[in-house]
Amino acid sequence: MTIIAFQGQPGAYSDLACRNAYPGAQTLPCETFEGAMEAVREGRADLAMLPPENSIAGRVSDMHALLPESGLSIIGEKFLRIEHCLLAPPGATIEGIKRIHSHPVALGQVRKLIAELGATAVVEYDTAGSAEIVEKLNNPEDAAVASSLAGELHHLQILRRNVEDFEHNTTRFYVMAREPLHLAPDTPDLMTTFVFNVRNVPAALYKAMGGFATNGVNMTKLESYMLNGSFTATQFLAEVDGHPDQPAMRHAFEELAFFSTEIKILGTYPADPYRLKQRRKNG
Repeated sequence: MTIIAFQGQPGAYSDLACRNAYPGAQTLPCETFEGAMEAVREGRADLAMLPPENSIAGRVSDMHALLPESGLSIIGEKFLRIEHCLLAPPGATIEGIKRIHSHPVALGQVRKLIAELGATAVVEYDTAGSAEIVEKLNNPEDAAVASSLAGELHHLQILRRNVEDFEHNTTRFYVMAREPLHLAPDTPDLMTTFVFNVRNVPAALYKAMGGFATNGVNMTKLESYMLNGSFTATQFLAEVDGHPDQPAMRHAFEELAFFSTEIKILGTYPADPYRLKQRRKNG
């Protein structure tokens, strides 16, 4: 049986992403992202399902810091539509809710619901953890915002589904493994994720990126973040369409190497059908 590590408690959205992507697999909850990565490195798990970004909250900064030195490879991506549920003990009514517990990011996504009910937002460390807390409180005035799976695991009723303020609330996950995928360069709909540091010379980033433009390589992501807490050392995470061994991509990486001090490919993997559908939708 495939074992998939994730950060959070059973019933967390990462747990739900594992179950949706790999039905029948066993999920392994871990306290931290690093703990989930370590479980894969040590062989206690086959894969890790870890979120680099959310369509509302943006990037997950801890993930960006951990990825380059994780020792793991990205072998896939999965997208999960985040559908928040208002969960409460059996017998509670939505009119009687006075406190709503959840992770701060989730609470920020249900402001309309909190205002509508005139409830107090109570910050907890995890969405699934908030469901566990509400189960233990067993008070009809306390509710949690979490997944339907968390409600099921903690014996809570769903007072209202889809309570998030924005319908596009979606989290992207990397599927990570000990070994990279070995894919043919002509495999369609591939993506490559990599990190690099540019040389400390004028216009280095502009020149480094020019190779992708002149070789017709589509770049879908470029993000910068501090390296080791330094204000002068910046690392970039980028994602492009294609395989590193395709001629156009190879030429682009050659130009990138000329203006960079380090390049590390984190994985080449198939684009998720959700991404391909969004591309067709947006033309």
